[in-house]
Amino acid sequence: MSEQRRILWVDVSPEQRDTNLAPKHVDGWTVEVADGPVDAVARISTQRFDAVYFDTGQHDKSAVGSDDFVVRLLQSEYALNGMPEGVVLLDADLRVTWCNKKAMEWSACDEVPTGQSFYSLLGDVEIIGPDFCPFHTALVTGGSSSSTLVTSDHRYYEVHVAPLKDVATERAALVATISDVTREALQQQKLAAIHQAGRMLADLKPDEIFAMDTQARIELLKDNIRHYTADLLNVEVIEIRLLEKKSGNLMPLLSVGINQEAADRQLYARPQGNGVTGYVAATGRSYLCADTHQDPLYLEAFEGARSSLTVPLILHDTVIGTINVESNQVNAFDENDMQFLEIFSRDVAQALNTLELLVAQRNEAAHQSCEAIHSAVALPINQILNDAVNVIEKYIGEDPEAVERLQRIVRNARDIRQVIQKIGQTMAPVEALPAGCSKQLHEKLKGRRILVVDSDLQVLSDAHNLLEKFGCTVESAHSGDEAVKMYRNSRIDAPYDVVIAAIKLPDYSGYQLMLRLKQITDPVPIALMTGFGWDPGHSIVKARQDGLHPKCLLYKPFKLAQLLNVVEFVIDQHQAQAV
Repeated sequence: MSEQRRILWVDVSPEQRDTNLAPKHVDGWTVEVADGPVDAVARISTQRFDAVYFDTGQHDKSAVGSDDFVVRLLQSEYALNGMPEGVVLLDADLRVTWCNKKAMEWSACDEVPTGQSFYSLLGDVEIIGPDFCPFHTALVTGGSSSSTLVTSDHRYYEVHVAPLKDVATERAALVATISDVTREALQQQKLAAIHQAGRMLADLKPDEIFAMDTQARIELLKDNIRHYTADLLNVEVIEIRLLEKKSGNLMPLLSVGINQEAADRQLYARPQGNGVTGYVAATGRSYLCADTHQDPLYLEAFEGARSSLTVPLILHDTVIGTINVESNQVNAFDENDMQFLEIFSRDVAQALNTLELLVAQRNEAAHQSCEAIHSAVALPINQILNDAVNVIEKYIGEDPEAVERLQRIVRNARDIRQVIQKIGQTMAPVEALPAGCSKQLHEKLKGRRILVVDSDLQVLSDAHNLLEKFGCTVESAHSGDEAVKMYRNSRIDAPYDVVIAAIKLPDYSGYQLMLRLKQITDPVPIALMTGFGWDPGHSIVKARQDGLHPKCLLYKPFKLAQLLNVVEFVIDQHQAQAV
C-alpha cells in the first residue's frame, strides 16, 4: 500500500473562512487545514507536506491574487529567516509554534522547539523590565509590549511582543521579535560604572575627613583615581600628568606600570618632540595609538608596550593635563574605549581640581596659622628688643655683665623670631618667585635686615607681612629715640641693611632721625615715608639737602611694588657708597 500523501489546505479569505467546509480527503490525499496564513507559515516550517492548496473563496483568482499570495508567503518566510533579529510565533499558552533561523541560533535547541515555553527557548532568563509580563500584557490589552531579558551567560535580549489580531489562531496568537542588545547593555553598564566611579573619586565621608589630615586626603584621591581607572578600563599601566600653564611643562602626578626613566621624562605641551602626551596636551584632542611600532609620535613607557590611549584632562574648557593608559597588546583599545576614557577624564579633572583646592586649603590654613602666630608673637618680640636695648643703653659703661646678659636676651629674642619665620615658610611655602619679584631681586632681599620706624602699629604690621615673604628680617621701633638705640645696638651683631622711617615721629622728625643715625654710620641706608602732601617742617627738602636720594621716598599707605623698589634702591646705593 502506497504512503498516504499530505496536503495543507489554506483558507486565505478571512470573510468566508470556515475550516469545517474544507474536505478531509481528496483522491487519496490526507488534508490538514491551516486557519489562515500565519498558521500556514507555522505548519510549513515544522511539518512536511506534499502540496499546499490556497482557498481564496472565489473563482476569479485575479480578484484576490492567490498566485501573488503564494509568492509573498514564500518570500515572507525566506525574509524572516534572513533577518538579524529573532522571530517567534507563540500560541495563547506562550508555547513556541514557529521560529526563524536567528532565534534557533540563539536557542540551545537542535530543531524548532515546538510546544516549548518561550522562556526555555533562550535558556535560563531573567526579566529586568520595564514590563515584567510582556506576553500577558499583549494578550490582555491587545497592544504591543517590550522588555529586556538577561540570560545566565550574561547575554541581553530586547523582546517586542505583539498580538496577531485578525489572523490569530490556536497555533499563533502572538509574534515576538528578539534583538541581541548585549553590546549596548554592557556599554550602558560601563557608562553607569564610570559615572559612579567619578562620583566616588572625591567622595570622602565626614568621619574619614575628620580622621585624616589634608595630605592623607590628597593621597586618597590619587589612590581612587588609580583604582577606578585600572578597574573600569582593565589596564595596569596608567600615567597622569598635570599641565603647568606658564612653562607648558607636563608634571607627573601618577605613574603606574611606567618605567622610572619614562616617569621622570620631561615633557611639554607641544605637538612635536614630546610624544603622544605632549601632542594631546597641546591640541586638546584624544589620540589612539593602535601599534606603537608603527607610530612615530609614540615614546616608550614600558618595555613591551604595543598600544596606548591618551585623552586630555579638561576643566571648564581648559586642558589641565593628560591621562594615558597602555597595553602590551596591539589594537588593545578602540573608539568605545576612547569614549569611556574621555567621559571618565572629566571626573578625574574635577577630582584633581578638588585635590588642588585641598593643597591650597592646606597652605592657606598654614599661612593663616603663621600669620596668627606672627601677630601674637612678632610685635611683642620687637617690644622685648626695644626694652632690652633701652636698658642696655643705661648700663653701658656701668655694669658690663648686665649689658652682656641683656645682649644675650636680644640675640635669643631675634633667634626665636627667625625660628617662627622659618616654620611658617615650611608650613606654607611661598612661590619660588613671588608675584612682581624677579629672581635677582628675590636673591637680593633674602636675609636682609630691615628696621621700620613708625608709631602706627598697622604700618609696622604691614611691613612685617610684606617684607618677610621675601625672606627679610624685619624689626621695628615706635619712636626716633628707640630707633637710634636699636640701630646702635645692631652694629654689635648684624647691622641693618635698610632703615625705613616715618617723617612724623612722637619725639622728632624722620629727618632729625637721619641726622642722628649719620653720627653712628655715614652714609646711613635710610628711606623716609610720608602721607601724600604732608610735610609741614619741610623734612623731605632738608633730608635731600643732606644727601637723601629722591628715590628713597615712600608714600603711605605703600604698595608692595613701591616698597620693594625703594628697599632695593637703598641696598644698591649703600653697597655702592661702601665701595
